[in-house]
Amino acid sequence: MPRVKRAVHSKKRKRKILKYAKGFRGRRKNLIRTATEAVHKAWTNAYAHRRAKKRDFRRLWIVRINAAARQHDLSYSRFMNGLRRAGVRLDRKVLAEMAVSDADGFAKLVELAKQHLSAA
Repeated sequence: MPRVKRAVHSKKRKRKILKYAKGFRGRRKNLIRTATEAVHKAWTNAYAHRRAKKRDFRRLWIVRINAAARQHDLSYSRFMNGLRRAGVRLDRKVLAEMAVSDADGFAKLVELAKQHLSAA
């Protein structure tokens, strides 16, 4: 059975990790053990923060909708309840964009929500 020399594969694996660690500061970019730890930590944070980003944007949209609805003397929860009763199925992203860029259209939605709140 021939002798197996493994330097090629181990260097390839180390080179791959060091490529991902490029741009890190200090020893984290060129020592293989610390670079491996740093890269794995970075991947963990990247995974978690891709999910946190969705939560952060939803919070931002809710704040914007609430601020715009309160300008028309209506709280966020009552506004959303009125829209739901009116059968308006717009998501928070679209409502927040309307609140920022289309104030007249948002005002019409607020009036519609108020009508359906008072009817119930």
